Amino acid sequence: MKLFPGPLAIIIALLTSGAAWAEPKHGIAMYGDPALPADFRALPYANPDAPKGGRIVQGEVGSFDSLNPHILKGRVPWQLRFLAHESLMGRSYGEPFTLYGLLAETVEVPEDRSWVEFTLRPEARFSDGSPVTVEDVLWSYETLGTEGHPRYHGSWKKIAKSEITGERSIRFTFNTRDDELPLIMGMRPILKKAQWEGKNFAESGIDEIPISSAPYVITDVDPGRYVVLTRNPDYWGKDVPFRRGMANLDEIRMEFFADGTAMFEAFKAGLLTTNRETSVQKWDTQYDFPAIRDGRMIKSIIPHERPTGIRGLVMNTRREIFQDWRVREALITAFNFEFINQTINGEAQPRIASYFSNSVLGMEAGPATGRVRDFLEPFADQLLPGALDGYALPTGDGTERNRRNIRKALALMEEAGWGLKDGALVNDAGDPFRFEVLLTSGANEPQQIVDIYRAALERIGIEVQVTSVDSAEYKERTKLFDFDMTWYARGLSLSPGNEQTLYWGAEAAETEGSRNWMGMQNAAVEAMITRLLTSESQEDFVAAVKALDRVLTTGRYVIPTWHSPISRLAHDSGLRYPDTLPIYGDWIGFQPDVWWYEEE
Repeated sequence: MKLFPGPLAIIIALLTSGAAWAEPKHGIAMYGDPALPADFRALPYANPDAPKGGRIVQGEVGSFDSLNPHILKGRVPWQLRFLAHESLMGRSYGEPFTLYGLLAETVEVPEDRSWVEFTLRPEARFSDGSPVTVEDVLWSYETLGTEGHPRYHGSWKKIAKSEITGERSIRFTFNTRDDELPLIMGMRPILKKAQWEGKNFAESGIDEIPISSAPYVITDVDPGRYVVLTRNPDYWGKDVPFRRGMANLDEIRMEFFADGTAMFEAFKAGLLTTNRETSVQKWDTQYDFPAIRDGRMIKSIIPHERPTGIRGLVMNTRREIFQDWRVREALITAFNFEFINQTINGEAQPRIASYFSNSVLGMEAGPATGRVRDFLEPFADQLLPGALDGYALPTGDGTERNRRNIRKALALMEEAGWGLKDGALVNDAGDPFRFEVLLTSGANEPQQIVDIYRAALERIGIEVQVTSVDSAEYKERTKLFDFDMTWYARGLSLSPGNEQTLYWGAEAAETEGSRNWMGMQNAAVEAMITRLLTSESQEDFVAAVKALDRVLTTGRYVIPTWHSPISRLAHDSGLRYPDTLPIYGDWIGFQPDVWWYEEE
């Protein structure tokens, strides 16, 4: 299989290719020009000659009670946001920071990026055959920015003026400097205005299927059990270059299960035609069943070059017991990574060293230097130990007792005012150190990790209660930040931008439903996000992200586990994917987007 050049090389190439935004273009990049010319046939990781037909049946753990992925209320199959809706521009997962025209025929941006103007394709249609109009676009942006999910609100606040400038064109003028905004505005889902007249958009649920222009339409639903998407044979955009080689399967079915064990058994029985495996041990030992042995199912390895993101146990600093960084460092130190990794995976998997590790954007070992240090120095008196001078996660001895790290953890807790008394860790008032770990039912791997971790904590006098709840209660509690510690996973891209504010921003810490589960409020984080959004050079952008990575990691908010530089997919042998892979690998936009079905 071929992989694209490394992401840093691509970023540099885009930066050095020049930036002329004086006229309408077929695409837009954060730096320079898009890699593909205006007359490109298809994205390099799509097969424009792929046959149409077949189906894919995917499994998910949990349930759902809504089909509107653009509001805060309800639980929605996460794929609907991407498969059942379209935006003005489409993202290329073969290039960081690059969009190509989808509903929009062209995009125009001035050199100072103070506004962006899109011109719609005249042939763009909703699934009911009605045209996509600039009125639909304007309504979608205004509604999402005010009544939609909080992820849409931040960018809408940066719009000074939105105006229809022609029969098929619309312009957004910004009130603040944010070089990513022209790209962000190209990625909002476009909904049909007439569908929602007289209806409460923010309260819609299972009874209202949003009408969109996407290649797939929702054709069958059993609430909480399954959703079926069917390819629209009259899809308007089949000849748009961005869409060639995509939406090849006639049907996408999403089945929902109470837990991972039931889902895996459904895959073995043939109810599901694909399964994404995250357990190395399970991949190595439990995929020897008849369908694999006789070739009906095959195992595929998909490499990638994206950042690790963060995955592990997050501490909610809205809770008083987690507000002292020494307590958080102690709990990270007491986490016996080496032993847990080996026990659960059977073979050691690489550790997540920082939020952007495994990429050119990750912080480097040792003290901060160069532009990274320059960016962080003004916040020196606010930064936690290690941000400037270097930080690495504590290393255990690999044994179950983990004595050295346990001693270090107890010393840190003592510094923070907690000491052992009669076998319990207590403060000066005699209050015990106790907390709850919230998990969703059926989350097998997190449960295994927590079981081993809890045993270690109890040996040093920490009382841990593990609570498993169904997906509905879990979503409600995490939306309200009603937890002490819970399982946390955030994927990060090679093109970090405005979404970082939703992940780590101070306002997000106080906004229900945001992704800032740790409750982080940090001036250095805010400043680094602003810098990466306004960087005019590749050097400054990379330095800003590396600096952000240092502040996040040394904030000690998450007890990180492991990552995999590959994805493990088992699937029906008739399901195929292109030889050329996107740099993001098995990510949004890959399965089922560019897959097809073809019998041997």
